[in-house]
Amino acid sequence: MPFRTTVITGATSGIGKETALALAKIDHALYLLVRNVDKGEALKKELVAQSGNRSIFVVHCNLADMESVQRAATELKGKLFAINTLINNAGGINQTRKLSKDGYELTFAMNHLGHFLLTMSLMPLLQKGQARIVNISSEAHKIARPQLLNDFQFERDYSSFKAYGLAKLCNIYFTKSLAEKYVQAGITAYAVHPGIVSTGFGTELGGFGKVLMMLAKPFMITPRQGAETSIYLAGAAKLNPKLSGQYFKKGSVAQTNLAAQNASARNKLWQISEQLAAPFLI
Repeated sequence: MPFRTTVITGATSGIGKETALALAKIDHALYLLVRNVDKGEALKKELVAQSGNRSIFVVHCNLADMESVQRAATELKGKLFAINTLINNAGGINQTRKLSKDGYELTFAMNHLGHFLLTMSLMPLLQKGQARIVNISSEAHKIARPQLLNDFQFERDYSSFKAYGLAKLCNIYFTKSLAEKYVQAGITAYAVHPGIVSTGFGTELGGFGKVLMMLAKPFMITPRQGAETSIYLAGAAKLNPKLSGQYFKKGSVAQTNLAAQNASARNKLWQISEQLAAPFLI
């Protein structure tokens, strides 16, 4: 019988897929939140075949659509008593400025805001499960500055790398806030840099971004290698509670930049996120 109930976003490819497979093999009951249900069902069959674990379920969830996130959370609340692990893995980068269905800058919406709404909507189940929350961030957070929150919609000066860097900085802020606000509920949270992983990530980039991806390719690691830290944090039998709120790289606590330690900006992000998510919270 599965001993942990785990919810994961972005599991149909890359490090998310490798994380899901590793956790399926150690008997986690997996709820795969996917944008493409057909891909999700194909992944489910693959995971069952490779792990023998039949406690794998597919839930439709488009993180760039707040109503879709709300429906996914409602579905999970109808099926589950508690959640032990939430892995906010999905993400992406956009060459040009795009808006989500709800009118939010798409990189911010799918990397941070959708996960914020999902996490807060599931909070009663997370509290019951004294959950671990794993947020996939990136070293790209180091190119962002807290001042970018003043224009998180990037209406004035859009840059794909600045937008992505801000989103990854938001992942760290969100992790630290969760660790502080819910420590008494037994919840722990961790931010992860998976490394420069050879996946389909960034394929739509052009120009300078495409050149950078080509230059980085010889130094990229495999998706399995990139998933190792997520697997460790989600799958370890015990973790030191003092590690909650930290940023991890290669399985160990790593150094962020000074911007990531800005408590004022972190609180500002929480207020912005609460305001934007409030109409959809259930």
